[in-house]
Amino acid sequence: MERGPAAGGFPDRGPEPVMHFADAAGWEAWLAAHHADGGGAWLKIAKKGAPVASVTITEALEAALCHGWIDSHRRAYDEHFYLQRYSRRRKGGPWSRINVERVEALTAAGRMRPAGLAEVAAARADGRWAAAYAAQRDAVVPPDLAEALAACPEAAARFDALDKTARYLLILPLLKARTPAGRASRLEAAISGLLAG
Repeated sequence: MERGPAAGGFPDRGPEPVMHFADAAGWEAWLAAHHADGGGAWLKIAKKGAPVASVTITEALEAALCHGWIDSHRRAYDEHFYLQRYSRRRKGGPWSRINVERVEALTAAGRMRPAGLAEVAAARADGRWAAAYAAQRDAVVPPDLAEALAACPEAAARFDALDKTARYLLILPLLKARTPAGRASRLEAAISGLLAG
């Protein structure tokens, strides 16, 4: 087992293992034994046409969600693999609507484990479950941002010039805001960022 993601050409971010599992069963077994450990893990995910198979990105995420973990950073590794980082869900971390839907399907299939169910219960209890943010393909301009853009033509023109990904990256902090004050602050930052160019 390798240590740290330095093999992918970026700075070592600590002692987290870089692991390869030929299938989902190996990753699920590792999670069953280590989901309560601190830190995280980097999985080697095979690219299309790689000579060695691996757990797929979808299988890896589903297993992680079942155990209360989540995906985060993706990094290049070599010509056959890329790395995907998984770790325990941060306390109070936001949920995406797509992962809410995945967890609902995993629950219906009887695949969720106690640690994953505990994360869902906590998110339901504090409102993060109901406030799950939209994926890029489903995101629309929130009404408060639309109103702020209408009041500032220069910011609106710059927003209109953004591609779909850049628009989503501007909208995402608003979608993740948990309080009205936090949302207002993020809205102000979005408009300021547009005006700053």
